[in-house]
Amino acid sequence: MNIQSVINREVFAPRDERILVAVEVKRRKRKKVPFLPTGGKGEYMTYICLSVTNKRPAQLLITKVKQFGGSAPFTRRSQWSVEQLRQVDGIDPNKDCPEFDLVFDNAFDQWVASSAAEKCIFIQIMYHACQTYWEGKERVPGGLGSPAGDQQKDQRASPGAQVSPGSQGGQRGGPGAQARRKSTVGPRPRQTEFVNCQSKLTGDACTVNLVIYRCKVFFNRMKKGMVSKQSSPQVGAGHRASPSGQRPPGGSMGSVVQRASQALQERGERLGRAENQTVDLMHKAQQFADTAHKLALKYSN
Repeated sequence: MNIQSVINREVFAPRDERILVAVEVKRRKRKKVPFLPTGGKGEYMTYICLSVTNKRPAQLLITKVKQFGGSAPFTRRSQWSVEQLRQVDGIDPNKDCPEFDLVFDNAFDQWVASSAAEKCIFIQIMYHACQTYWEGKERVPGGLGSPAGDQQKDQRASPGAQVSPGSQGGQRGGPGAQARRKSTVGPRPRQTEFVNCQSKLTGDACTVNLVIYRCKVFFNRMKKGMVSKQSSPQVGAGHRASPSGQRPPGGSMGSVVQRASQALQERGERLGRAENQTVDLMHKAQQFADTAHKLALKYSN
């Protein structure tokens, strides 16, 4: 089970939400707090998640989830609605880069993803989810940008107001009624703006790009797992090793990659031994054939 499925099960499913995409991030400009000690206890992993509620009307939410000290539980730290998300900045519209910014009504976060492919997947899914959400809001009767909805708000805001003769037959009332209507209708929320994002992420025909980015993410994770296992220190004297001299297998991605690479190495060694034995047998068979030929020539004469 991957990290996104675990986060969905532990954080979003109990709140009747469904995760759409999650990306592991770190701050580009880390906040420095001089009076707080730094060390292993403060280490944590941060994920920016995009989720949607299961109940109708659906709400699109952006959530910051953290995992402290490599422990199993995930903690929900902050959450914003898509109405509070003002801007998504892709930093560079000409190439794949892991940096991106999220601008909210009350927050501005500068992030760097674990890889450029993961950031591209996150922005691509978020863009189409926002487009679908805002289009659904506009199609709802009386919803965002609907003239009928504005008229209903005006009528609910002034139930005791009398209808002027000029307002009958679809005509508007006098300047006083028009001023009251303008004062009761609040400002419409602005849609999320995507800037400095590549056109292949915000275009319509992007299914192939999404598959390519998912393949890149998979290979990057495999590569990181193999590198981390190769650079990890050997088992110390205070740790007990297994009878074969290996560390006990864990449930992480690195342990899975290690076991797979070990199995491939053992298989290669067995194939090498079989090849050497085959070469030896070929030499022995050639020697036997030469001896038999000499004996045949000797007794034929």
